[in-house]
Parts: sequence; C-alpha cells; structure tokens
Amino acid sequence: MLQYNISLEGKTVLVTGAAGFIGSNLVKRLFKDVKNIKVIGFDNISDYYDVNIKYERLKEIEDLHRDWVFIKGNLADKACLDKVFADYEPAVVVNLAAQAGVRYSITNPESYLESNLIGFFNILEACRHHQVEHLVYASSSSVYGSNKKVPYSTDDKVDNPVSLYAATKKSNELMAHAYSKLYNIPSTGLRFFTVYGPAGRPDMAYFGFTNKLREGKTIQIFNYGNCKRDFTFVDDIVEGVVRIMQHAPEKQNGEDGLPVPPYKVYNIGNNSPSNLLDFVTILQEELIAAKVLPADYDFESHKELVPMQPGDVPVTFADTTPLEQDFGFKPSTSLRTGLRAFAQWYAKYYGTCV
Repeated sequence: MLQYNISLEGKTVLVTGAAGFIGSNLVKRLFKDVKNIKVIGFDNISDYYDVNIKYERLKEIEDLHRDWVFIKGNLADKACLDKVFADYEPAVVVNLAAQAGVRYSITNPESYLESNLIGFFNILEACRHHQVEHLVYASSSSVYGSNKKVPYSTDDKVDNPVSLYAATKKSNELMAHAYSKLYNIPSTGLRFFTVYGPAGRPDMAYFGFTNKLREGKTIQIFNYGNCKRDFTFVDDIVEGVVRIMQHAPEKQNGEDGLPVPPYKVYNIGNNSPSNLLDFVTILQEELIAAKVLPADYDFESHKELVPMQPGDVPVTFADTTPLEQDFGFKPSTSLRTGLRAFAQWYAKYYGTCV
C-alpha cells in the first residue's frame, strides 16, 4: 500500500461541482473526518437537471456550520477561476465539475466543449500558476467505449470513444498528463462507474425510472435488458476519492534528468456488474418497501424493452486491482443496500404513496 504524503488537516481544498451529487457528498465527508479543513465549493448550478436538488445539497453543507465558502461560477470563466485560486490558494483541488451524460452529449455537444475542455484547461492553468499539491479530477468509465475486454483496466487502450462525452473525458486525462509532464503537477484521474445513491442525478436510470413509475408512465429498458452496469454507491466513490486525495503521485526525474510525469489514473467501480433487469427488479422491490409505490403496482405493464441507444455500451466492468493494491480499498456496497438508501431518501424528499 502507498503511504499518504498529504495531510488534509488545516488545508484549504477546492471542490468544483460542489453542488453536484459526488461533490456535495465529498464535502460533507471532508468536514466529518478532517480537522480544521477549509473547503471552497465552486459550481455554476446549471439547469441540466432540477436545481432544487442542488440547492438542497448545498443547504445540507451550510447546516454543518464549518469553514465553508461557496462560489457560484463557471469553469469556463477564467478570470473568475483565477480569482478563486488567488484569494484562497487551495492546496488540493478536486475537479468534479463537468457536463455529464452520454445521451445529452449527442443533442447538446457545445456545452461539453465549454465545461469539459475549456473549463478543465482553466483548472490546469490555475494549478500551474499556484502551489497546488495535488489535482484530483473526475474521468469516467465511458472512456472505455466499446472495448470488448472485461473487466476494464487502466492499462487498456481507450482510443475508441463512442460519445462526445467520453471523448472529452479522455481528453481530460491527456491534458492532465501533459501538464504533469511539463509543469510537474501531481494529478490523479478517477474513472467513475455508474454512480448512484440518495439525492443523485435525476438523469440517471434509477432516478428516471422511479419518477416515471411514480407518474404511471412506461420505462424503457435499453438493449432489451441485456445491459450490464458496474453500479457504484456514492459513499464508495467518496471513500475512494478521500483516500486518493491524500497521496499525490511522487515527483521524480527520469534517466534523462527530466521530470517523470507525477500522474495516475484509477478505476472506482463496484467490480461486480449487474444486469439491468435485475437492477430494475431490486429497485421496484425497494420502492414498494419505502412506500414510494403501492404494493400492488403492475410493473410488467409499465416496462418496455427497446434497442440500444447511440453512445451506450452493453457492459461496464471495473478492474479495481490497482485501487486495492495502492489504497487498500475496494467498493463493496451491495445493489440492494444502495437502492434501499435511495428509495428511502426519495420517499422523504418527494413523499410516499400513502
């Protein structure tokens, strides 16, 4: 196992996408576990999905009464971002802000270029000009595209993206590598696998399915139910991020005397893909148990099996061996446990059927 070389105690940490699903959970975890930490949250509160959920997440953070500053801004606004770095001098940067979603990238490609490329470039430039000890950033399992070899390993070639979203995330990894090489900036990319949980993103399948079932609408199950996903509970994602934040790739010189890029990439996934139909079965059972749906709900009449959508892949499956070897951690929350937590949150937030 690697030894931690960064202490977060007493440090200032910048978390972009702090009103987002993973970002807000990360901030709460940092305040819970780390003494005297100051967290700067940065988010543009985009209307890609219901902003009320984002404001609810922020309220939960504000209620903690910790050393917290929130700035509403856009990563593509270089002057705004530069001012944040100049004013607060973050020691660790966790860049989770991005335009997410595979299918949305097909209909709204411009927003991906602004957030995921220009925005990430501005993050790298800011890290270059300030004494940042470690840049941790979100990549995605989508970079594996239509690779046939499973489980997906970070040693695999990922040169065949099947969506613009995937292409931007692969670009982030390449850009980070270049900056790590040129400017000796320690950076770690995290390929997240299908993150889910309470107060998650409404555009994700489990959340969208629940909304539609509650409204009596039909849900579409792609690839005729033959998709498999490495569903990863948000608490497991956050656990991995917190551990990785505390070890920056080591700076060292190669035989030519030039810096070897202090650069790493890890998968964070459950290492146990679930069939989409099994996933839906567990979801419906937990929604009934949480009284989101009535006990006699007729699921069969509200399900439709349809072909694969453009940009989708039939399976995602994470090889987490490097994560286990370096940090002694492997995501392990069962789908049942995770979906139960989501269903209970949903019942509390939106109300029950009785």
